[in-house]
Amino acid sequence: MQSEYAVHVTPDKAFFYPGEPATFSISAIGGISVRATITHLADEVATLNVPLAQGVATLTWTPPVQAPRGYGLTVWLLDDQGSVLATDTTAFDVLISWKQAPRYGFLSQFDPGRSNFEETMDWAVRYHLNGLQFYDWQYRHENLLSPEEVYSDLLGRRMALSTIARLIDAAHAHHIAAMPYTAIYGASVAFYQSHPDWALFSGPGRPYEFGDNFLIIMDPSPDSPWTQHLMGEFARVLHRLPFDGIHLDQYGAPKVGFNAAGERVDLAEAIPAFINQTAEVVRSRRGAAGAVIFNAVGNWPVETVAPADQDTVYIEVWEPYRDFVDLHRLIAQAESLGGRKPVIIAAYIHPNHAHNVRLANAIIFASGGYHLELGEPGAMLADPYFPKFGLMDEELQAVMRHYYDFLVRYEEVLSLDTIDVTASRAAALSMAGVETQKLCSRDKVAVIVRQGQDFETFNLINLLGIDSGRWDTPLFKGPAALVDLPITIHTDRPVARAWLASPDGDDLAAQRITFKAGANDAGACVTFTLPRLDYWTMIVLEYQP
Repeated sequence: MQSEYAVHVTPDKAFFYPGEPATFSISAIGGISVRATITHLADEVATLNVPLAQGVATLTWTPPVQAPRGYGLTVWLLDDQGSVLATDTTAFDVLISWKQAPRYGFLSQFDPGRSNFEETMDWAVRYHLNGLQFYDWQYRHENLLSPEEVYSDLLGRRMALSTIARLIDAAHAHHIAAMPYTAIYGASVAFYQSHPDWALFSGPGRPYEFGDNFLIIMDPSPDSPWTQHLMGEFARVLHRLPFDGIHLDQYGAPKVGFNAAGERVDLAEAIPAFINQTAEVVRSRRGAAGAVIFNAVGNWPVETVAPADQDTVYIEVWEPYRDFVDLHRLIAQAESLGGRKPVIIAAYIHPNHAHNVRLANAIIFASGGYHLELGEPGAMLADPYFPKFGLMDEELQAVMRHYYDFLVRYEEVLSLDTIDVTASRAAALSMAGVETQKLCSRDKVAVIVRQGQDFETFNLINLLGIDSGRWDTPLFKGPAALVDLPITIHTDRPVARAWLASPDGDDLAAQRITFKAGANDAGACVTFTLPRLDYWTMIVLEYQP
């Protein structure tokens, strides 16, 4: 039977700036007041009480100016005797820029009749999305802005510039950046026919094509007329619409070609230069706040584009990176190549496959990465053509809210100012009777380790009992839950405090660990019992300075 009492809390912004009051909207059924507790990692930092007026209230708290920093928020609905009737949780963070922790989402519906602008941003804020990719909003790949207010794209979808502008404004009101999708070398057949010498060729007179008579691949070399044309288009877009930068796409092929003069073009060299030129355009229009993101399709050419002048390393995952543990390997490599830039993963999983979604997100978030998957209300990306998204059921929506709350709440020990040390430290953790060191993506508990100043985070991802080790193969059951696990972690540093947390239950709060310090044949260690592991549990060891 459904309770007659309920309470819901949501941040009013995707993040808050240093010195900005953090505000939260509370709605309740029943009760007369709300008590709130704010936590930073494993510590309680504030308790507040607010009365309800006709079932609603606004909670305000000004965080310390330190940034970046994530917080947890738990609210309890109280009656006139102070008894708890219902509870809810959320998270929030303080950032100097969204680019520090780019929780990237998507929008793909820009029809003239769209009106749910505020509802869309309320949805995005519920999952703490602070950047949105406006996918396939453009009039044509080579002429991004339509000459008319209402227009049809190359596939005949009806759109309106006013819809796009209102979505951008609504996003900005909630501290959400708006990024316009563009492709670095796609052009319509008609445009190619007007500029035949601008194309990229596989051989004399044979331009590369994408799709069946859909697009022609143009030459994105630094000094090519196509590149100069598209830089002008980027400048025109940023002048006409208040986008926050440029999102660049490619198609993964071709990798080499020839220009009209017959000179060889190596795209692994041309693309980084294209990114750098785009960054110059963005900075000239948006200053340091502007953003550039490029899609390394299939992780190519990550070695050259990760160090380029872009703000993240964004990877669309395809063959051969199909195993769950490949997601960690991609993030660790990209983080290293990009000089510790944030890493965004685009791995398309239909929301009907909830076990895949949970395990993929657990690995991505535990690895310090972000997952492009949410944005349109109730939707989850399921296809590289974003309008073909799937819809989450209520159960998965609740699970994803917990996972995104967890990501923000513990971002300082999951991603920000941490580095991946899995290769050197995963073997330091063992659990009696459970395999942790196999290379495969099943029949084990994967250990992913992040290290920060005076702490280490050991993330345990449960891959026991699943049907397949591939994130793109539907799982018909989740991992087999483990309880009362004896854990040993070898460390030569004195442990001051240990705690754990998990996004899998209703309580996301940190739980203190009672541990024993000692030694065995392998050296100094701490031992304790892990109460439960479902999909993902995080263990944090805080060391004495």
